[in-house]
Amino acid sequence: MASGLPTKLHERIGFIGAGQMARAWAAGMVRAGLVTGAQVVAYDPADTARQQFAEQVPAAQFASDNRALLAAADVVVLAVKPQQLASVWPQTQGALPPDTLLVSIVAGLPLAKLAVGFGTTRAVRVMPNTPCLVGQGASAYALGAGATAGDAELVECLLGAVGLAVRVDEPQLDAVTGLSGSGPAFVYTIIEALSDGGVRMGLPRSVATRLAAQTVLGAAQMVLTTGEHPGLLKDRVASPGGTTIAGLQALEDRGLRGAMMAAVEAAARRSQELGHG
Repeated sequence: MASGLPTKLHERIGFIGAGQMARAWAAGMVRAGLVTGAQVVAYDPADTARQQFAEQVPAAQFASDNRALLAAADVVVLAVKPQQLASVWPQTQGALPPDTLLVSIVAGLPLAKLAVGFGTTRAVRVMPNTPCLVGQGASAYALGAGATAGDAELVECLLGAVGLAVRVDEPQLDAVTGLSGSGPAFVYTIIEALSDGGVRMGLPRSVATRLAAQTVLGAAQMVLTTGEHPGLLKDRVASPGGTTIAGLQALEDRGLRGAMMAAVEAAARRSQELGHG
């Protein structure tokens, strides 16, 4: 958690939507000791979603509907899929108490549309990712026109309890969505591919997957801990005429770098499309 921020909050955190990202963030906050399960309240019309939320966030409370949730929480997190917004707006417009902070993790939903749907500009748009569940999230947030410095600190606290949190301008959030929001899926694919390579060369699957995952984890920690450019760290592994440079040549021949850049761009552009939908 960022320096100077509280280690425990008294606010009640409400989630409109109890899907995977809501569960990951709520469970991560509880795991970090920032809030207790009893301080978390959620509403989702799907029985399965509520059951899974209850399993991951023991002692969490459930509201009878979205209006009841708005009345019960000090901070409301909008955590539904973009296509579900049409059913949420009629229940929320004009029902948000003026002293309640609104936080949205809906991909592509601009703050301007959020203000129309809830009747408030005291809002923060956030793009977290699912590693929040294990305290290793990579999140970014942008403030609405009515959000205060205290709101920014609170959101930084909520996100900082479950990983890295950075403040950006709202137009940059689509790029964040493409990079860190969708990025875990890209990295899982890389881990799976590394494991496949190990299996192809004779390793048992369980051994190959553990080694692949730990290699990605260790390399990422090297970047964060040393602060050095990834290219410099790469060069230190690749000795002249050695095994690593041979592997890097294979990656370049097959366009890994371009493919990864294209994946981030495609996800970011899809976020932009959702925002204009």
